Amino acid sequence: MLQKISITHFKNYDFKSFNFTKNVIGICGLNGIGKTNLLDAIYYCCFTKSYFTNTDSLNVNFEKEGFRLEAYFKNNEEEQKIICINRGTGKKEFSVNDIQYEKLSQHIGKFPAVIIAPDDVEIITGGSEDRRRYLDTIICQLDDEYLHQLIMYNKIMQQRNSLLKRFAEHGNVDKTLLDVINQQLINPGKIIFEKRDSYTKKLIPLIENFYYKIADNNEAIAFNYVSHLQTEIFENLLTQTYQRDCILQRTSTGIHKDDVHFLLNSQPFKTIASQGQRKSLLFALKLAQYQLLKNCKSYNPILLLDDVFEKLDEKRMYRLLHWICKENEGQVFITDTHKQRLINIFEELEVDVEIVQL
Repeated sequence: MLQKISITHFKNYDFKSFNFTKNVIGICGLNGIGKTNLLDAIYYCCFTKSYFTNTDSLNVNFEKEGFRLEAYFKNNEEEQKIICINRGTGKKEFSVNDIQYEKLSQHIGKFPAVIIAPDDVEIITGGSEDRRRYLDTIICQLDDEYLHQLIMYNKIMQQRNSLLKRFAEHGNVDKTLLDVINQQLINPGKIIFEKRDSYTKKLIPLIENFYYKIADNNEAIAFNYVSHLQTEIFENLLTQTYQRDCILQRTSTGIHKDDVHFLLNSQPFKTIASQGQRKSLLFALKLAQYQLLKNCKSYNPILLLDDVFEKLDEKRMYRLLHWICKENEGQVFITDTHKQRLINIFEELEVDVEIVQL
């Protein structure tokens, strides 16, 4: 549970401090006032990065040189203080209880969180990178080795791609050096594949269950993990695509090409699904992520809902919030431009809500 967060020079905030005393927090205010940025500051404290941008300079308040976030969490009765300092030098400091991490990756999974934001529908309608990121965000919070292997794989793959470009530029191939890089790539690739396959099998029944609850119908949803490594061992794949990789100057096979296919009544989901069905599936994906984290961690992640009232019809929203706020005991942050709408729906649900007016 997040009890307090202080934000300095982060996005549109100069300095602001918030205290939270309840499990359900409604954040109200006009568009552009900082509702989403408050959620992102909370997310940053959990993941050491923004949900909305990979460029840290974009998180710094206008004409300021850096930013500072300080948050106080209480997990399993233990209070913990998180401080993040970005001095604008390209390197940030991250500490828990005044002990600084040597590597930021050590923090991932310590304070699990799930965010649902307007552009998340790209998980369904966008490219495979969005769906891999969805899986990676889940597994990295549950498995330290997975995060380590993923970092290693991406680093080695970049080296391999640079080598392929150099071969093309110089007109000659050092096959021995390429074989060494291939061997370094194979082991992390296999580990990542096996873990994705394992965790996906745990996700599937959760996704199906949540979709059924939100959509409230008998539509058949399928969620299929697809990887080159399902049909061939990685060594053989790299051998088979050697000529093509040299021509393309990049690695064309491996776990960085994995995807997830969604089906609705045995048909490709994104080509036949309505807007309502897409939104129902998005929330099912996110709540399945939440439930899996909860099952594995034995405590509730923080749930961050940004502008969700515009995404679902009234009945679907009621069913969603009933599970989130009544059946679930975790802390939930919900943004909305309409204060009274928040008050009304939580009165109907008989949920004690804390309203933060920006």
